[in-house]
Amino acid sequence: EGNSLQKAEAIYQLYGIDCFSDDTGLEVEALKGEPGVRSARYAGETKNDSANRQLLLQNLSMANNRQARFRTIITLIWKGNVFQFEGVLNGMISKEERGQNGFGYDSIFIPDGQQLTLAEINLDIKNGLSHRSIAIKKLAEFLNKL
Repeated sequence: EGNSLQKAEAIYQLYGIDCFSDDTGLEVEALKGEPGVRSARYAGETKNDSANRQLLLQNLSMANNRQARFRTIITLIWKGNVFQFEGVLNGMISKEERGQNGFGYDSIFIPDGQQLTLAEINLDIKNGLSHRSIAIKKLAEFLNKL
């Protein structure tokens, strides 16, 4: 929530216009919520997706609990008021990388109710499951009521 809010507030303060921003993280139960807010930089400041995945798999190598979730927060600043919308996709971390599509942690994340990683799932199905699409739908519903 904090990163998303910080981004939106920076734009609002700089330009004085209504705006929105988002932030997403992967939270792994066995790692007490890591990588979380550091998801993009989990293996270092270089933002290397492959290194991030490898470090996560290494850190979970002895873990029985592989439950995880992607969590997106969209912050909207509208007429000076702050609103936040959350999207969550629950699942688990696989033991190895699978699939060529997607980015970030997609090749090691298996959504609940699926057998395939996000990198193996058809793009239309993935977009329907997505934590981002859930948050965006909540934002859109809110805006449609204004």
